[in-house]
Amino acid sequence: MKALGTNKGKDKKSKKKNIKVKKYEDKAISAKRLIKIAVFIILLFLCLIFRIGWIQFVQGAHLKELASRQQTLNKTIAPARGTIYDTNGQTLAMSAKVDTVTINPSKFVKKDEPAETKALQEKVARGLSEIFELDYETVYNKVCSKNTSETIIKKVEKEPIDKLKAWMEENSITVGINIDEDNKRYYPYGNLASYVIGFTGSDSQGLYGIEKKWDSVLAGTSGKIVTTKDVSGQEISDNARQYVEVENGSNIYLTIDANIQSIVEEHLAQGVADNKATARFSNCNESTNRGYTSNGYISKL
Repeated sequence: MKALGTNKGKDKKSKKKNIKVKKYEDKAISAKRLIKIAVFIILLFLCLIFRIGWIQFVQGAHLKELASRQQTLNKTIAPARGTIYDTNGQTLAMSAKVDTVTINPSKFVKKDEPAETKALQEKVARGLSEIFELDYETVYNKVCSKNTSETIIKKVEKEPIDKLKAWMEENSITVGINIDEDNKRYYPYGNLASYVIGFTGSDSQGLYGIEKKWDSVLAGTSGKIVTTKDVSGQEISDNARQYVEVENGSNIYLTIDANIQSIVEEHLAQGVADNKATARFSNCNESTNRGYTSNGYISKL
């Protein structure tokens, strides 16, 4: 009996000792866990500080520039190209105000709503293609483009633009379609002295003749308006608006007389037809008309 009581006492002491050891081990494990968590938090905090410093000091200038681009609306104002006159002041080449239509495809995308996005894109493509008589598939591809901007049509007359504005108002489309002022070159006398006067390209740059020779004089300098825009791309009226005044091109007066030139060309054409000639050339009296030369004087608008 004594031996049995002694064994029971030993068992109790052993159990108490085991419990104390286990508690100690649990405390040690908890302490290790706390240390690990603390180290992780410190490392995370250091990473955040490093990232903030990287953004602030390394990428700061670049990010600031990107933000400025997103918040700034920059409109270019095309200058009026100078007029070319003959010696009597009759217009040989002139520019008239037209418009160029561009779009921002991203404005027709509804986030997380593919069905509505597709419906809007189809509506816009259909409207633009019908108003300007363009191929629907071509316009639709531009509307769905990933590019920042797409040109729909250049140098459009007033009537289609008025239709577009009415359509946009009717369909409550306020962003995504841009109507920018532009200029289109006209030659009232058609091909008269065309080898002298020359012609311009799609961007109103001189490509031949007087138009090319005196392009820097005729072209003028573009102006621009820099202002702030909201998240939808609409202009915000504020005092930070900047305006760079446009400088129109200069006029040029030639020594060509349109009346004499037309008579000479008419007789030349008849002579070519009668004699089956392969080339023609005119050299009018020096005191009256310099014919196919680029002589003239420049007058500021």
